[in-house]
Amino acid sequence: MDTMENEKKPTRTSPPKSALTRLCIIDQQIASGKYPNIPYLIKCLRDPWGKISTSTVQRDIDFMRDRLFAPIEYNALHRGFYYSESNYRIPIMGFSGSEELLALGMAKNILTMYKDTPIYDAAQNLLDSIIAPLIAEGNSNWYENRIVVPAVPSAAVPPDVWEPITTALKENRVLTFEYMGAYDAQYVPRRVRPYQLLFDTGIWYLYGYAEERKDIRLFSLCRVKNIALTKDRFSLPKDFDYRNNSAGFFGVFTGQKKQRFKIAFYDYSVAWVKDRKWAEDQKIVEDDDGVTITFTSSQFDKVLEWVLSRGCTALPLEPEPLVEAWRWNIEEMRKMAGKK
Repeated sequence: MDTMENEKKPTRTSPPKSALTRLCIIDQQIASGKYPNIPYLIKCLRDPWGKISTSTVQRDIDFMRDRLFAPIEYNALHRGFYYSESNYRIPIMGFSGSEELLALGMAKNILTMYKDTPIYDAAQNLLDSIIAPLIAEGNSNWYENRIVVPAVPSAAVPPDVWEPITTALKENRVLTFEYMGAYDAQYVPRRVRPYQLLFDTGIWYLYGYAEERKDIRLFSLCRVKNIALTKDRFSLPKDFDYRNNSAGFFGVFTGQKKQRFKIAFYDYSVAWVKDRKWAEDQKIVEDDDGVTITFTSSQFDKVLEWVLSRGCTALPLEPEPLVEAWRWNIEEMRKMAGKK
């Protein structure tokens, strides 16, 4: 096979981040039956990436052949490349360009929730490189301004916090950092075995074992500073997964005690409650006045916030500590309102 180069650089074992769109265009040209050669492919790739070198295109072709097992052959008569299997396309081009394109576009929009984290740019660039060749094939990106994920309040996570944590998660290494909890007056040194990163309504949390407290804790990444990786490693316990220890759908904060909750909702809150799933074991009963929902959860404080957020359209019935906490909050609000 004539590769059009006397000296080849080592074949790639993985494509660079910018290569996905190039690979798709090369695939399109070879599959077209035009027998493209490297100079022709360079012309196809020159816009919008600027000048592409002969060695870059050759390495792309080598990667397709050697790593993706594309049946690329060179035809001496036509002086260009072709697929020896007429219906072959590289895997990424298996998209139909309709539902798959829409799914990728929606995934791109959902990424806006992670805009203040270091993973955003890398994930955005990756999705752009995948979507670009599909758009180039004539598909419309109509969804860009028609399917929208509204912004939520969020807290930025700087790279000097994010990167040590992701490394510690990957390598099971203990972290040290200074942390200011919600009720702390100053930053306190912490030593933590990181188990998982959790994302809840715009905030990233580190879920792990706090060695000083000898218990599991949650740490908001926006209140972490002076973080450092230690050389100390740990073994994950069998029950490390947050999902195995949480009961309820009310965010990341959870307690140790599961309780049965019973709450009545009225007026405009009826449809709001019925439309959603709040717990795996929830039961909703309707009557002439509204609905009553019962479920179990270990998220007492979050359930209390949930009830209070519905104002006069929510009435807690069980357990008694929830009813008492609800009444106390109402009384305190009444006192505050009386100061006006």
